[in-house]
Amino acid sequence: MIRAVTAADHDIIWTILEPVIRAGETLATPRTMSREAALSLWLAPERTVRVLEEDGAVSGIFYVRANQTGGGAHVANAGYVTAQGATGRGVARRMCAASFDLARELGFTAMQFNFVISTNERAVALWQGMGFAIVGRLPGAFAHPRGDKVDALVMFRDL
Repeated sequence: MIRAVTAADHDIIWTILEPVIRAGETLATPRTMSREAALSLWLAPERTVRVLEEDGAVSGIFYVRANQTGGGAHVANAGYVTAQGATGRGVARRMCAASFDLARELGFTAMQFNFVISTNERAVALWQGMGFAIVGRLPGAFAHPRGDKVDALVMFRDL
């Protein structure tokens, strides 16, 4: 079930975000980001946030927001994080599909991912399978925690 976030979800959202932030491999956020900063970013007023709940437990979180203002305000941006114990079960695919519906409800006509880490091969393949095209490559734009710089991808699709 996809549902809106409540204040009671803040602890579980942090539980889902923290290991991904600390790993530093898929989100372009500081690995030392505090709980307060992460929740402030993730739950910012310009983001419409949803959780995917299965059997009473939150298995993933996602947001939809405008990618730009003004002339680019019709293009959405989204972010997704799957709970550690829920990977490999189609959670990200369901969140992505739900984000398309949410984006349309909010009046968006397209979606763009600005900074998909190229080494996140599962995500790249999933987004491509969901209809996204790689429309740009930012060479060496992401400082990977293993010590090298890897490309970031810009991905786009119409809704």
